[in-house]
Amino acid sequence: MSSSLNSHLIKKVLDPEIKFKEATSEYVDFTLSNVDLSLANSLRRVMISEIPTLAIDSVEVEKNTTVLADEFLAHRLGLIPLESYDIDKLRYNRECTCDNYCNRCSVTLILNVIATEDSSKSVYSRDLTIVQNDHIKNLKLGNPAVSNDVPEGILICKLRKGQELTVKCIAKKGISKEHAKWDSAAAIEFEYDPWNKLNHTDYWYETDAKVEWPIGKNHRDEIEPNEDDKFDYQAEPTVFYIGVESAKSLPANQIVIRGIDMLRQKVDGIYQELENMDRGLDLEEDLNNNINNGLGMDIGYQDENLGEEGDAYGMPNFAEQDIGYNEASNNNDDYGEANFSDDDEGDAAW
Repeated sequence: MSSSLNSHLIKKVLDPEIKFKEATSEYVDFTLSNVDLSLANSLRRVMISEIPTLAIDSVEVEKNTTVLADEFLAHRLGLIPLESYDIDKLRYNRECTCDNYCNRCSVTLILNVIATEDSSKSVYSRDLTIVQNDHIKNLKLGNPAVSNDVPEGILICKLRKGQELTVKCIAKKGISKEHAKWDSAAAIEFEYDPWNKLNHTDYWYETDAKVEWPIGKNHRDEIEPNEDDKFDYQAEPTVFYIGVESAKSLPANQIVIRGIDMLRQKVDGIYQELENMDRGLDLEEDLNNNINNGLGMDIGYQDENLGEEGDAYGMPNFAEQDIGYNEASNNNDDYGEANFSDDDEGDAAW
């Protein structure tokens, strides 16, 4: 290969690099460099839809005298984020051997509130209490997630004096690909080529795009292009700006870490399948070689000289006494010559 003619095909491979610009328990902003667009987008999709969390999956309403229907309350309860830091200690319900649910695949929460005062009583997610068991003891799992700004949690409903709400909630492990209630991230930012040097998007504007489209926070990380520069048709995006906002069930940094680990597991699974495919092809090739080397003699394989008209696969030679059973024989041999005549009155029997 000529280096002068194919130099544009040779790329310098660099190790992927992550640079964090901001990191809190609720938000992480980082830059992912030296990777392909498909890999960066795969990480984004995995963080959105395949990070396992805990969420209320079924609700058993024992008493509800509020103005809200049971189905409405069950829907609101299902969207409450629950602490899921130790979610790996819990099984998926579909993989558990129990009939419905058990301590190894679920967490039980109880909500029992009654309004006794004249003013209305607000019911928050903090009013949910976990039914403790030995399996989830000392685990960061199942508690309603709250923030410092709103310590009482999410408002579930309001009760007037005398109204009561008693429910039993069963929380199970899942991913947001199955239902949005298992979503670990409230939002994920994803941007590349902030100056649009690659012309990957068209700006809609009325008079002037530069005036009507404000400069974003990621523009300062790259040099503004010169309008007189020639367009590079070989250029590809290699720097990606990603921001992750947590839904409170997991810290934002854990969403990124577990997303990378999940993506690694997927790539490893593809690698293992390809390895198994290679082993399968090798086994098939060995089997074909064994057959070609004459290991098929037991099924009637004959030498070329034995077959008719040069056919290597001639008819196998079976002994006559192996074909029929003769009950009545002139001698004392139980296995006599078989009778294949049309006469059924003979002594030969099958």
